[in-house]
Amino acid sequence: MKIVSTSGVALLLASAMVAGLLISSHAATTEKQAVMAAVMELFDGMSKRDAELIKKPLLSGGSMVLMREGKPVQITFQEFAERVSKPGTTHIEERIHDPLVRIDHDLAVVWAPFEFVEDGKVDHCGTDLFNLIRTSGKWLIASIADTGRKNCSAR
Repeated sequence: MKIVSTSGVALLLASAMVAGLLISSHAATTEKQAVMAAVMELFDGMSKRDAELIKKPLLSGGSMVLMREGKPVQITFQEFAERVSKPGTTHIEERIHDPLVRIDHDLAVVWAPFEFVEDGKVDHCGTDLFNLIRTSGKWLIASIADTGRKNCSAR
C-alpha cells in the first residue's frame, strides 16, 4: 500500500482547482464572445443596409427605446430594420467600446459606449444597452435601449 503525503494531496487538489478555474474561465470567455457576435452581426447588417441581416440576430417582436433629446422614442425591430435598410449613399457604422457583458444561464446584457458614424464622422454617441436571450443554443437580441446625443465631444 502506497501512502501519499499531505503535501502531495494538497498539490493534487490545488492543481485540480486551477484546472477547473481555467476551464470555467475559458467557457465564460467563449459565451461572452457568442453574446458579442450577435451584437456585431446587427452592426454588420446596419452598415450593409440589409434588412434581413439586421433582423437575423434579433428576437422577432422585439423593440428599441432610443433616448433622443431626453425623450424616449420606441420602435419595433421590424421598423428599425426598414428604416436603416432604406437605400442611401451615406456609409453608416456603429462602433462600441469597452463592452461590459454579463451572463446568467440563458440571459445576457451588454452595456457599451458607442459612436454612430456617417461617412467617417461621428453623428451621435451615447451608451447602448442590449438584452439578449439564448434560445435553441443561439443568442438573440431581445431589446435595445440607447442614450443617443449629439454632444459627443463632452465624453
